[in-house]
Amino acid sequence: MMFPYKVVLVLMLAVLVGCTPLTRHRRAVELPKGRPVVTPMTLTEKDLLALPKPEGPIYAAVYAFRDLTGQYKAAPDSLYSTQITQGAASILVESLLESHWFLPVEREGLQDLLTERRIIRAESEGQSKSAPVNLAPLLAAHVIFEGGIIGYESNVRTGGSGANYFGYGASEQYTSDQVTLTLRAVNTRTGQVLASVTTTKTIYSQAVDSSVFRYVEFKHLLQVETGYTTNEPIQLCVREALQSALIHLIVNGVEAHLWNLRNPKDVNNPTFQYYVKNMDNR
Repeated sequence: MMFPYKVVLVLMLAVLVGCTPLTRHRRAVELPKGRPVVTPMTLTEKDLLALPKPEGPIYAAVYAFRDLTGQYKAAPDSLYSTQITQGAASILVESLLESHWFLPVEREGLQDLLTERRIIRAESEGQSKSAPVNLAPLLAAHVIFEGGIIGYESNVRTGGSGANYFGYGASEQYTSDQVTLTLRAVNTRTGQVLASVTTTKTIYSQAVDSSVFRYVEFKHLLQVETGYTTNEPIQLCVREALQSALIHLIVNGVEAHLWNLRNPKDVNNPTFQYYVKNMDNR
């Protein structure tokens, strides 16, 4: 008499587990054979590419863009991993290159570059002492980009909601963190700070779960739990904040006549005007 009832119960559990949002989410984003993909383009990166063209590219250098927060991840990872990416300088160099406003020159790995050039000279002298190789001089930067990540605040805002009724329940929770960075452009000939911008990006995390906790009969307990969480990758948020700061520096520089547009009428470009208004509304 109990056998059909148990069969129905097992089938119902299988359907519930197979139809959870977590399972559907995993199937939706799972990549075939786990192949790597190019980092997705952010909204600010699209804005960076949509900016009008400059009168001419500017040689720029990035020596370092450090994490100045000094924060480590919560235990048990606190001794092994920092909270913020340590590769912000590489992100900034890539953004400068994508902008087409600046031509970045290698400075973070300058010692490696100089060592390799010495090897080239030594090799050429060993092969032909009469005609040593003449390497082109290294390019000098017109602008140095300085700055760093100056703040990371956890749980700036938390909240959620939930309900339970006769053993059936569902809840949703969210938290938001905040990362802040500053970026400035420095004239290499005079040391003058040409422009400086501070940007802030909010990092969202969300958790959704549902559960069933009921006695279906005497001494027979039914317990089902399902849920999923979503977290914005911190390195992508740092990337967006950096790209936003770079766009604001470009816009500020055009308005201050530090650099010029190829076509002066491009000042009415929708993307350009959006960031002009964003600065005016601070």
